[in-house]
Amino acid sequence: MAEQYSLSTDTWDLHRRAERDRARHNEKVREIIKKNLSDVVAHQDIITADRDKIVKIPIRGLELPHIRFDPNDQERVGQGQGETKPGDIIARAPSEQEGAGKGKEAGQEPGVDFYEAELTIDDLANMVFEDLRLPNLEDKGEKQVPSDSMDFNSISKRGLTANLDRKRTILEAMRRNAREGNTGKLIIREEDKRFKSWEMVTEPQRNAVIFAMRDVSGSMGEFEAYICRSFYFWMLRFLRTKYTNCEIVFITCHTEAKEVSEAQFFSLGDSGGTRMSSAYSLCLKLIEKRYDPREWNIYPFLFSDGYNWGDQECVELVKKLRKIVNLIGYGEIGNDGWQSSFGFAPLGQAYEDAFATDPRVVLVKINDKNDVWPALQRFFSGSASPTG
Repeated sequence: MAEQYSLSTDTWDLHRRAERDRARHNEKVREIIKKNLSDVVAHQDIITADRDKIVKIPIRGLELPHIRFDPNDQERVGQGQGETKPGDIIARAPSEQEGAGKGKEAGQEPGVDFYEAELTIDDLANMVFEDLRLPNLEDKGEKQVPSDSMDFNSISKRGLTANLDRKRTILEAMRRNAREGNTGKLIIREEDKRFKSWEMVTEPQRNAVIFAMRDVSGSMGEFEAYICRSFYFWMLRFLRTKYTNCEIVFITCHTEAKEVSEAQFFSLGDSGGTRMSSAYSLCLKLIEKRYDPREWNIYPFLFSDGYNWGDQECVELVKKLRKIVNLIGYGEIGNDGWQSSFGFAPLGQAYEDAFATDPRVVLVKINDKNDVWPALQRFFSGSASPTG
């Protein structure tokens, strides 16, 4: 017996309004988080959290949807003047006032409520990495590993109910009803059903290797070590989220450099002198041994406080690397000392002098934890830009 369906003339907007309002609220939350990524990225609880853990992000000046009662105690409940439209501002968060209290001093004014958005680390990572990508990435090598993905690019008459293409099904039913002269209710039969079907598509991935180099000398204090871990934490998540064929080499360096595991890279303490040229020398040796520049996109990154023996030696090694890599990144971590106000320390200054107009040598200065997000943007903007 043929299945019969009737098309209702009732509007479904009322039934879907709550879902639409919830989606709009979630989008507002997303917009606010994106505007405050500098604070979010540097949050220590997020950096140390597991990928499945739910993290709470405080959002100022945003209320959950709720019924608002008439403050004038009239008969109407939550009813406005009827002239508003989507996007209109109906209230603003109160600004800080003199009587609000600062530090440990007592205040007289009420505080500002915060709404806590709950996100998984993966959801937050997707938001952070939305506009990031490896710069100057090229198609290289014959050892590219195909990445399988599903592409719903065909239609069949048999399939899973969840894959039913409603639009094509209705169109097929309309054509058949028209041929048969049915002018009453739209009757949909089994033969009218159309299902989306997929096939596996192979997309060649570009080979890339990232050298994560970290200064672990005695001059790297607690703040400097935290910034290093913060930057590389997000860098690794970015690379592993967006690139399936990307290798990461971890190198620590004081007066000597060595290749270490990921766990050692993030947990080693700071001691010894500083000779960053040994990190670049080891990087060059590993490239020669394992990563042919004709087959690999290569990205060396080094983070240091900028106090180093042999700055010119580092410059010469960077010049050698510059000929075979896609981009070289140098991040210098300042603190509350003189270098926060006077630009780069000696190593960074040497790089500025040598590579000021070179778009593939990118320098960043981090004086505060909120500078980690701009550093990620600078390094992974998709195309290198001159330093400055």
